[in-house]
Amino acid sequence: MAERSTAAVDVADNGGDEPPTAKADAATTDGTAQTQDSEGAGPQDAEGGRDSSDTVPASPDLHSGHKLARRYRLEECVTRLDGFSSWRAVDEKLRRAVGVHLLPADHPRARSVLAAARSSALLGDPRFVQVLDAVEEDDLVYVVHEWLPDATELTALLAAGPFEAHDAYQLVSQISQAMAAAHREGLAHLRLTPGAVLRSSTGQYRIRGLAVNAALRGITADQPLRTDTEAIGALLYAALTRRWPYESDAYGLTGLPKDLGLIPPDQVRAGVHRGLSELAMRALANDGATASRQEQPCTTPDELAKAVAAMPRILPPEPTFTAPPEYQRTTYQQGTYGRPSVRPTSATQPVIAAPPPPLQSRTGRVLKWAVSALLIAALGLGSWQLAETVLNRDNDSGEPAPTQTAEDGADDKVPADLKDLRIVDAEEFTPSGSGIQQQDVPNTIDGKSDTAWVTPRYVGYANFGNLANRKQGSGIIVDLGSAQDVSGIDIKMYRGQQKAEVLAADESASQPTSLSDFPHRLTNLETTGSTVHKTLDEPVRTRYVLVRIAELPPDGSSGFRGGIAEISVLG
Repeated sequence: MAERSTAAVDVADNGGDEPPTAKADAATTDGTAQTQDSEGAGPQDAEGGRDSSDTVPASPDLHSGHKLARRYRLEECVTRLDGFSSWRAVDEKLRRAVGVHLLPADHPRARSVLAAARSSALLGDPRFVQVLDAVEEDDLVYVVHEWLPDATELTALLAAGPFEAHDAYQLVSQISQAMAAAHREGLAHLRLTPGAVLRSSTGQYRIRGLAVNAALRGITADQPLRTDTEAIGALLYAALTRRWPYESDAYGLTGLPKDLGLIPPDQVRAGVHRGLSELAMRALANDGATASRQEQPCTTPDELAKAVAAMPRILPPEPTFTAPPEYQRTTYQQGTYGRPSVRPTSATQPVIAAPPPPLQSRTGRVLKWAVSALLIAALGLGSWQLAETVLNRDNDSGEPAPTQTAEDGADDKVPADLKDLRIVDAEEFTPSGSGIQQQDVPNTIDGKSDTAWVTPRYVGYANFGNLANRKQGSGIIVDLGSAQDVSGIDIKMYRGQQKAEVLAADESASQPTSLSDFPHRLTNLETTGSTVHKTLDEPVRTRYVLVRIAELPPDGSSGFRGGIAEISVLG
């Protein structure tokens, strides 16, 4: 792409609801395939717009192999625009791929980019692509961030077609919760496009460019909450219909027909989930766009997240199974195994070898009776010797013979007289007040071992990335509805090698949230296998049971991930 010398030529802001003309950006800087991204093709650029009054210095003339801070080696330039460039690079110290944004120190937006990057880094929320470094050095300003080679950009996902209802539900649920958490910390995105959303191989969504992408392009907004909310609505609309909810085409998506206005997704494509269609309209309601007639518009990500949570949960579609091929008898079952094959004399009359005749003579009958008698005698003798051995052992010990041999670890087996106690609710253990995967909590009590609450991937440290708001780990608190006598637990973990423990609250506790609210230890803090079984010596009377994970197992790369599949409390 040709280098541009001023911000004004990047995109013209028309100041209204109709998105500006799309311009090529190709800004993908965290491991996904390079794509053409439309500048300003949505509400992000309609409010406040881009600062185009300053002359932008030329982007630094760097090349592959250049090293920053004697550590970050530039590999490939993926964007050169508006006086800044974005690169795929290698962190030679930690031997991992990273992304780097570069711009001159005298760039008019250099200060705001540094401030945005440092604020984003302080958030430390794993639902966002993390800023790893923000430096001014040698007349350069550069921002280093994660590179996610296993993630897929939403633009590429939409190219394959519209989402199923469950996938669209997961998208709007995870993105709205993440942006609500960011706004609580005073951070806005302002450029939340399909190119800014990534889906990992585990189905978790990650948002890149929080605050930084807008700062690089000089985008501001008078109503940042509304801007980001409408952007989430546009993403949901696109996921349901594979159409962009404005008249102009953008991000590889066709816009809506002109002069029709904003029509609901279920009128664009047949079979769209009615509740999700209304939710998209509530988020997109703005200057002429009509919200759902039954509900008020959502004006903040937090309102949108609550609206999603209030919906009936949309389950994934049932797996389809292919009917097995018609059963075919083998040659062994047909009675020809081990016999010499006989070549047919003609195509229509195959010759089949006849079996040998049975023993019908007098000698044959005598031989059969003799063999049968020997077998009966051998069985009788063996039974008599076994009985004598058991009786002798009982007499020597003075105790009756046991009917079952105890195995090692028998304490971990659930006694037959215990039963599952009814669990009325479950919630995430969030001692810092911020959740991580709250939408997946019901998976731990749905009776299905193939669904789970799974943590995001944390890089560098097993203790949830060593984040300040994760010092006490995380986990699931189950509510039995009332105080019950708990005699055991039966837990299926998402994966083994997690360091975890099971705790219980006092009988009189009400909605415990901190670790100190669970004084009763049901299991020790230790590394678990794929299951955790425990029968208590004495029942513990409690209403709330906490399964706490303190450290996560490695996920096979440089990260750590864990979770819980199913929780059963026994009484």
